Amino acid sequence: MSLQEEAEILRRIPLFAKLEPAKLKLLAFTSRRLAFEAGQVLFNQGEFGDSAYIIVDGAAEVSIETPSGPIVVATVGRNAIIGEIAILCDVPRTATVTAKTALQALRIDKETFFRLVTEFPQMAVEIMRELAQRLEKSNQQLRAAVAARQG
Repeated sequence: MSLQEEAEILRRIPLFAKLEPAKLKLLAFTSRRLAFEAGQVLFNQGEFGDSAYIIVDGAAEVSIETPSGPIVVATVGRNAIIGEIAILCDVPRTATVTAKTALQALRIDKETFFRLVTEFPQMAVEIMRELAQRLEKSNQQLRAAVAARQG
């Protein structure tokens, strides 16, 4: 895949949609393209997070460890960004992400990610929106689980 094609993939992601083409090409150039087979783990809950991933193609499952075993909390696909919480908050990975299908991803290191957020405040707004949507979805799932347990 060419640098231009990778830049176009990045443009489709709301987080990067407003970046100028030269910055998108730079991001594509500094990112590492990775391939994962179905069942392969991208990262584990509790690990140190030094990068975020953008899914270029394929799907992944996001799971969390519980006392009764892992629970899949989300399935993400093309254009999703994952792993950013650990690098934004300097906390261990909050979930395990496993390729559900063959998966292609771009790996963006922490330094590059923060440089972009600093240079483009609109990215910070998009990150907040994405995290707020995830929090709301988690709250809905938690409410449903509590209601099911009580009912």
